[in-house]
Amino acid sequence: MKSGSGQLGAPPLVLRLDTLVSALLFISVAMSFLVIVEPAPYELFVFALGGALLFTRTRVQPLLGLMLVLVILWLAGGAFALMPVMSSSDAVTYYGVSAYMGVTALIFALALSEHTAARFATLKNAYVLAALIAAGLGILGYFVGIERFVQNGRATSTFKDPNVFGPFLILPCLLLIQDFLYRGFRLGSSLLALIMLLGLMLSFSRGAWGHFIASTLVMVALMFWTNKNLAFRLRLIRLSALSGIGIAAMVALLLSFSSVGEMFSERANLVNYYDTGEQGRFGTQFKGFMAIFDYPNGLGPHQYAATFGIDPHNVYLASLYAYGWVGGFAYFTLAVTTLVLGFKGLLVRAPWQPALIAVYATYLGVALEGFIIDTDHWRHYFLLMGAVWGLAVASLRQPRVPPKAPPARCPPRRLEDRARIAQP
Repeated sequence: MKSGSGQLGAPPLVLRLDTLVSALLFISVAMSFLVIVEPAPYELFVFALGGALLFTRTRVQPLLGLMLVLVILWLAGGAFALMPVMSSSDAVTYYGVSAYMGVTALIFALALSEHTAARFATLKNAYVLAALIAAGLGILGYFVGIERFVQNGRATSTFKDPNVFGPFLILPCLLLIQDFLYRGFRLGSSLLALIMLLGLMLSFSRGAWGHFIASTLVMVALMFWTNKNLAFRLRLIRLSALSGIGIAAMVALLLSFSSVGEMFSERANLVNYYDTGEQGRFGTQFKGFMAIFDYPNGLGPHQYAATFGIDPHNVYLASLYAYGWVGGFAYFTLAVTTLVLGFKGLLVRAPWQPALIAVYATYLGVALEGFIIDTDHWRHYFLLMGAVWGLAVASLRQPRVPPKAPPARCPPRRLEDRARIAQP
């Protein structure tokens, strides 16, 4: 059965099992905003989704084997780095969460590598719903003053950290913006996007703001580049400009509130006092990179701060210490390979090409954000990674349609016919 195709004529049992997979995919992603308690419902449903995929004997495509190998290397390196600190329950828990995150990426990749169009539509609807609930609770908590949904004057919604809440909203927001750029103004989609943008703004996360701007620009650039139609390109430029004006107007309106304006002024700095100096974030990162040659097996989870006095705030540096050289380089290679494979996949004309462009742009933003914050335990990071792999693998499996040869011209049978054809 071809990727993304329907199942006409499939046995009833196959149809029921595929419906089960789609239902579990929807519930898993729709519950991804609820991380107040651990283990969260998301964990349980994602593992149920993985079980359903195994039960339906979903085929592991050869390219997904590469992803599997990199995840195994990452976790194997982490297991060796964990051994010296096995007595620390926090370190063991950290490694267990890492292993779970890697498995979820594989599950989402596997799910989207087959019946791709239908399953991504399910994922999109579920993610938009989850982001809408999360953004709504964050906005409500900020303006009404619900302490559970606010942290130090910043909206956190149902997340523990505003720096995770903000980036969580970016993919569904980009998908809604993309709908506007392709189909024009839709009141419902526009309102949903504005709610998510408001939640993103109120997270006051500099990384999330930069992530959103960078990912949006990349998405629009890729949409422009992959579509050679001049009319579409002109329309894309016009609607992108209108979107930018609308977002700028919303930000200006928000800044008119004194509390928002004050927090924005405080958070808008690119560099703060705790970033600079020998003991600051950047100084400590430099010492960490210089000392990495002394720790080929790393230090184990949660040991970096005990050694250098501050968390690394760089997921690639952190991975070298938490998972050792083998695990750290495997983690970085996994991120780079995801970007390379995703880029190759989005160049293929497929029904889900726009979806892959939006997912790829979002993943690129969060991968770059990893240079300033630890992202290796963000659930949506691994959801994005799995989505890039699944969509790209499905795209690269699309049959290449050879260019049509010009129709053969029958030679004129008579001399007078030849003469007539030769006349201007």
